[in-house]
Parts: sequence; C-alpha cells; structure tokens
Amino acid sequence: MSSEKTFINVEHIEKLLADAKNAGKSVIDDVIREARKAKGLTPEQAAVLLQLDDEDTWQEVFRIAREIKLEIYGKRIVFFAPLYVSNYCVNRCEYCGFRGDNEASVRHALTMEELRKEILALENAGHKRVLMVYGQHPKYGLDYMVNTIRTAYETKTPDGKGEIRRINVNAAPMEVADYKVLKQEGIGTYQVFQETYHPGMYAKYHPANTLKGDYRYRLYALHRAQEGGLDDVAIGALVGLYDWKFEALAMLFHALDMEKEFHVGPHTISFPRLEPAYNTPLPETTPYKVSDRDFKRLVTILRLMVPYTGMILTAREKPEMRHELFELGISQIDAGSCIAIGGYQEKAERMEKQQFKIFDDRSLDAVTRELAEMGYIPSFCTSCYRSHRTGEHFMEFAKEGGVKTFCQPNALLTFQEFLIDYASPETRKVGEELIRRETEILNIKEKERVAKRMEEIKNGKRDVFF
Repeated sequence: MSSEKTFINVEHIEKLLADAKNAGKSVIDDVIREARKAKGLTPEQAAVLLQLDDEDTWQEVFRIAREIKLEIYGKRIVFFAPLYVSNYCVNRCEYCGFRGDNEASVRHALTMEELRKEILALENAGHKRVLMVYGQHPKYGLDYMVNTIRTAYETKTPDGKGEIRRINVNAAPMEVADYKVLKQEGIGTYQVFQETYHPGMYAKYHPANTLKGDYRYRLYALHRAQEGGLDDVAIGALVGLYDWKFEALAMLFHALDMEKEFHVGPHTISFPRLEPAYNTPLPETTPYKVSDRDFKRLVTILRLMVPYTGMILTAREKPEMRHELFELGISQIDAGSCIAIGGYQEKAERMEKQQFKIFDDRSLDAVTRELAEMGYIPSFCTSCYRSHRTGEHFMEFAKEGGVKTFCQPNALLTFQEFLIDYASPETRKVGEELIRRETEILNIKEKERVAKRMEEIKNGKRDVFF
C-alpha cells in the first residue's frame, strides 16, 4: 500500500467524530438549520449528526430528510436489476462468497448465449436498466466485458418491446484507457465500492499479494474513470467492516474530493450492509454489525450530506426496512433480483452460487404494486443518457429543480409502459389509479404534454420521454 497522502485522513476523521461528541445544543441547532437548506453538509457538520443521540432531535432530523427527499426527487423510485456475469475472482476478500480461495463456491462465467437468456428473462419481467457485475480475473477482463455489454444491449424480445436501455457496471478498478473503452460501449454509471475506507482495516480484509490489496489504487479508481470520460460514477462502502460513522464521513470526503477535481460528485452512493455469504464466517463474527436503528440514521445523514446524489438500497434489506427508508432518502432500488450466476433463467437461488444472501426476493411486479400502493411512482426511466444529462450537466439541472421537470413526468411515462406490457391485473389497477392522481396535480401545460405522450404509449409507441 502506498504511503502517499490521500483525501482520507484517518486521524482527522477520528478527531472530527471525537470533537462532535461534545457538541452543545446551539451547535446542533446550527447544523440542523444548515441541513434544512438542502445544500449539503461539511464534514464537521456531518460529524455532529453522526454523534447525535437525542431521540427528540432525531425526529426533527428525520423530518428534514423526508422533506428534502420529496422536494428534490419527488415520489419516484428508480428500478434496476443486478446481473452477475462472472464470479471467477483472484482476490481473497474475507467477507465475500466469491473470494478466490472459497472452494465451496460454484464458479461460472456466462457464455453469450447464457447471457442472452438472462437478459430476455429480465426484459420479460419489465426491466429496462441492469447493473452488470463482474469478478476480477484475467481470463474475464475488458474484452469479455465489452462482449457481454454489447450482447446485452443487442438482445431484445421478439415483440420489440423488451429491451435493456441502460447498462451500469460494477467491476474492478481499471486504467484510464480501459474506461475510455467502456465509455465507447455506452455504459451508464460505473461503480467501485471502497468496501472500507479505513486503510488498516482494508489491509486486514484484502491480502496485500492480491490485486485488490492496493488501497490507494482502488481509492482513486473513480478519479481515473472520470478522466476516461465516465462522468457518472458511484461510490460506496460495505457497512459492517468498520465503524459506520467513520465510513459515512469518509464517503463525504470522497464526494468532496471528486467535486474539487471534476466539479461533480458521485452520481449515486451505496451502503450495503454486510450479509451472510456461503462458507464465509466474517459476516457473523464482525464486531461492526450495524443495527436497524443505526442503519436508518446512516441513510438519513447521507441524504442530508449529499442532497443531489442518488441513494441506492438493495434487496439485501428486508421489505420492512426498505419501507422505512424510501421516504428518508432512497431514490433507487433493485427488485425481482437474483444474484446467482445464471439465476434469472434458472429461477432459483443457490447460496453456493451467490455472493451474499438477499432478504427481499419478491418479484418486480409485486414490489412495483407495493410502491404504487404506498404512493410512490415506480420509474424505469433511462432518458438522461439519451438526452446527455450526465455528470456535471445532470447535477446542474438537478440543482435547478430539473428532476421534477423531467424525471417525474418520465417516471409516469415509463410506469405506463410497464403497466401495459408487463403488469399483473392487480398491479395495473393500482398503477393506473396512481398515474391518474399524479397527472391530475400537474399544471395545465405539463398535464397536456404528459397526456399526449401517454396516448402515444397506449397506441403502441415505446421509449417515449422528455
């Protein structure tokens, strides 16, 4: 591991957290007033909330997070599906079911024909956006990734309605030249999670003689991605490997450094909790497990820290927890997920073929119906990439209220597509009522624009957006 300085200063982060324990009421009130402005928080301010332990004050913080989520993102929740393409891996991360020395794990890399079947299964369920996930192995490097991305984009259902419109990628860190190749293939967001931002703990979990053992190389992966033209990137930490408060501040420092260097922070931020994995004892023995109470607080503080950054909640969480967190800041979720290699066509989850355990295995239709019943707009929208609203340009239009101008109407349009093409009768009934209510509250001009596009969809046109 390099001894060069990075934007993560362990001593500084620990001092911020230690000092914040002594914050008085006036300081806490000042931080809450700043949070209410929806402009983000400084590390010092975020540390105060991370150390806050007064239940009454927390109710006020939750209320502010709800208001910010509604003001910026409206009622929409964006859907995606994870698609594990290969689980061959040369790394030996102690927490991962796919680690290279886990002999109990069943290894496989999808052939192009198997991938087509996986994509068709996702398309026939109604998905338009996938996150393709790759292990790190020289046999399945950049060329394999390019072939699988092309195959996924090219695969469409025979009726022409089913297609993947946006592919995001979760893969190991690369060089700038490699990112330029992925940019040319038309991917959306590129994800690299640091796992833990604490250098000492990172070294503990990732052996130094593995590719992933270089902390600094991974830390600057998304800086290189930006240099390679991928201006929508995603950061994250695997919560449970170290103190969640440290990880929260570290993610903020990551976002701030990217804004300083590239004038745009992360497009999304993720915070998956460490979950059981096959033949992998660490998730059960870690001293850093995060309780539901603390996880709820983490999500809330992240929303206040980075108001215009998307926040992803995965099917690792139980449905009940997902319900609670939608209103506090979550803007994207997966649904109908299968994280076993080849699992969508097999229609079965086998732990020895999974990276970890998921706790919400309901179908996309079921989750969509539930969201609509709760008053949320399920969104399958991918229009920003076709309209060049990415990176700094997306953040500019988001901060000016563009999410409501474009994203809310586009969510309604893509939801209408889903209801016509894929929804069960029960979901269609609930969804059409939601669309009616949400359309009714639009101003006259927006209502006319949306009504015209809705009619086009009902007459068979697809991929309609503003």
